[in-house]
Amino acid sequence: MSSLFSHAQEPSEGDDQTALDILDPVVNTVVVPGNVAHAFAGFTDHTHLWWPLETHGLYGGDSYVEFEENLILETADDGRTTIWGTLDDWQPPLSFHATWHPGSTALWSTELLVVFRPVDDGAEVRVFHEGWEGAEDPTATRARYVLAWPEILARYARFMGASYPADADD
Repeated sequence: MSSLFSHAQEPSEGDDQTALDILDPVVNTVVVPGNVAHAFAGFTDHTHLWWPLETHGLYGGDSYVEFEENLILETADDGRTTIWGTLDDWQPPLSFHATWHPGSTALWSTELLVVFRPVDDGAEVRVFHEGWEGAEDPTATRARYVLAWPEILARYARFMGASYPADADD
């Protein structure tokens, strides 16, 4: 059947971007000592103490990252501030969901879900990073986070007292 609208194009198999080209989420997990509430507080209240700002920040190692009201912010030592993301679901101490766009704008956001759950050895912290189609360059952005999240979570795990390297899965 032809289109009802004369200007509409029929989908073609040769289209560069199809619904099937959605990039897989990046999923990483660490287990830290302590209970879920302790793990959540370490991740959200003390981010400035463990986040590797020297490699994964906009203003360098002397800046400060924090969860402030419904925002995730980085502040430079000279007072400049940038928004990394906006919290849209806050469920302490079990999870939070945010748009995520460090170094970019909300227009080019991805999605970040961090879930905390009790396990025998402490608390499991699982990061789900997806929504790559929202990034300005989806493939390159995803590739950067495939490498970044294991390093970031290893720093968090060490800060929380884990005596082993972070167990990160993609």
